Amino acid sequence: MNELFGMQGRRVLIVGGGQGMGEATARLLASLGADLALLDIEVERAQRVKADVEALGVSAYAIQADVTDEASLTAAMAQVEREFGPVDGLVTIIGMAAWAPITDMTTEIWDQDHNRNLRYVFIAAREFARSLIARGAPGSLVTIASVDGVRSAQNHASYGAAKAGLLNLVRTMAQEWASHSIRANCVAPGGVVTPRIPLGSPEQEAQGMALVPMKRRGTTEEIAKAVTFLLSDMATYITGQTLAVDGGYLAAGGFSAKTPAPVGQTLGIRKG
Repeated sequence: MNELFGMQGRRVLIVGGGQGMGEATARLLASLGADLALLDIEVERAQRVKADVEALGVSAYAIQADVTDEASLTAAMAQVEREFGPVDGLVTIIGMAAWAPITDMTTEIWDQDHNRNLRYVFIAAREFARSLIARGAPGSLVTIASVDGVRSAQNHASYGAAKAGLLNLVRTMAQEWASHSIRANCVAPGGVVTPRIPLGSPEQEAQGMALVPMKRRGTTEEIAKAVTFLLSDMATYITGQTLAVDGGYLAAGGFSAKTPAPVGQTLGIRKG
């Protein structure tokens, strides 16, 4: 089965690999034989995941960086290439939303959300592609977007705008880099249980998931599966795409499964 994914012996850098979706992705990729560089703002988290994946028989490297600081991020990526080896896969996990209505939102909040959801991905992807092109090597990039970049993002407009920009950036990277055999894709999660957003009470979860057809939040492991698919040889003819992993939220279009049909609408077979 592992040969279908083609990850054996590949090197993948996971930006945000110390917990949550990044940790789950690291574990799955390691199970398929990929060697991993794990970048996290808290290096202790990355070191813990490093030890766990090394127990699966792969090589791993942990490094600290602040992705909102260009010098810190580019230096860390250069160090990974120099000390661990050039990577042919990049996964960008880090993202966070500030919550405020637009009328209360400051430019500082706006800039913060763009720095930690869009700007750093541009920097990391640019450095990744430069290395691949210089080496004449193929590669694959997967970044975590959000359903909030596809539809409105009420009370967190700066985050939604950044994620929408990310979707467009990935499409452009896919077009510009296709001739170099570099693929770029997005995974757009809906509600997911993470260390920062744990499960609430059954009542809270039911209320929050009312517009999700599957009536539950996703898991970090489910996001990791989508990331791994797009990164791997299972997706060699897929680039510039966004895969929603959202329990049907976008497909439902804001309607719950119990939303009644409009008054007067005919259901079933029309007669006459």
